[in-house]
Amino acid sequence: MGATSEIHRRKNESHDAGPYRLSARLTAAKGLLATGFTLKPGGVQRKSFEETKASLVTKQRLNLEYPSLQDFELLQTLGTGTFGRVRLVRSRSTGTYLALKAVKKAKVLERKHVAHIVNEKAVLSQVHHPFIISLKSTFQDSQKLYLLLEYVPGGELFKHLRSAGKFSLGQARFYAASIFLVFEKLHQQDYVYRDLKPENIVLAENGYVKLADFGFAKHLKDGQRSYTLCGTPEYIAPEVIQGNGHGKGADWWSYGVVLFELLTGYPPFWDETTYGTYKNIVTRKLRWPSSLHPHAKDLINHLLSVDMTRRLGCMQAGAKGIRDHPFFSGFDWKGLAEQRLAAPVVPLVSAIDDTSNFDQYAESVIDVDEPLPDPAEALQAFKDF
Repeated sequence: MGATSEIHRRKNESHDAGPYRLSARLTAAKGLLATGFTLKPGGVQRKSFEETKASLVTKQRLNLEYPSLQDFELLQTLGTGTFGRVRLVRSRSTGTYLALKAVKKAKVLERKHVAHIVNEKAVLSQVHHPFIISLKSTFQDSQKLYLLLEYVPGGELFKHLRSAGKFSLGQARFYAASIFLVFEKLHQQDYVYRDLKPENIVLAENGYVKLADFGFAKHLKDGQRSYTLCGTPEYIAPEVIQGNGHGKGADWWSYGVVLFELLTGYPPFWDETTYGTYKNIVTRKLRWPSSLHPHAKDLINHLLSVDMTRRLGCMQAGAKGIRDHPFFSGFDWKGLAEQRLAAPVVPLVSAIDDTSNFDQYAESVIDVDEPLPDPAEALQAFKDF
């Protein structure tokens, strides 16, 4: 059985990427083979933010055991894509604001993405961390699947990075440490994330990160391998591209790519073509900026090892080898975990329902439900959702 391929294209202007966007995972096996790479088998009235938040403190225990669409007032769209859209919603009973991800069943079946949506629910149901977006509930109707998520109003880290150009050493260290804690937690529970990029990191109102979009996450125990080509080209590990089988080490490669981007403003292996990007990755072709701090360069250098046995995070010390690296020398890990450190960027959030940190969408656009070609197949496919 051949390896499968599911790739995100990265387009800065596109509405088809990021945590509150529902993009198609684009099949790229055919195009990849053509390049010479081979795959082996395998809006509302607003009070001040603090006032509104305080008024809802006693209402946070929303009864979400058996929710339905009628339980929520649909507000602004946060993201759209092939599979549907994500909207800010407000509970009619409690006034709580949440993000509702509505996914079209017909599209999921057509694109053979049942496993992805099921995996996303599974991971978010089983892995809980302050720096991971929280899943409140799931439900479905005849046409759509719904994931009810906490609303994180600060926008994508990608947006804030583009605004800043690049981050300072201290700023990048804060974000790198935050993502490290998330990966440490995920890997402890035998999950591989497989799609780290600044677009999938959102900021809470206090500036702390929340990792979102777990559609590519997969349960893999130590020693197990996956042969699916997935992710976003600039961040994919070489073993994923070459179909050699990948595990948790693929996350540490993308972690190194993101750290490089935070410090420089661009990903290290970028090329105008996907082929060029892949070639740069598998040959490890990159240029080191002279401004890069030696400790940062050393950490990135050891994370971006094509040889997995020599990649930091994959060796005998495991993730501890990253935490103990001189790049993090003196860093207050306890303060970070307890959210006592000042965040590098505190997004402007005027109210608990503020959506100004996200792209604006035409609310006049109506989602058209698509008929299910085989209702019995859909019933079986989503019976445990």
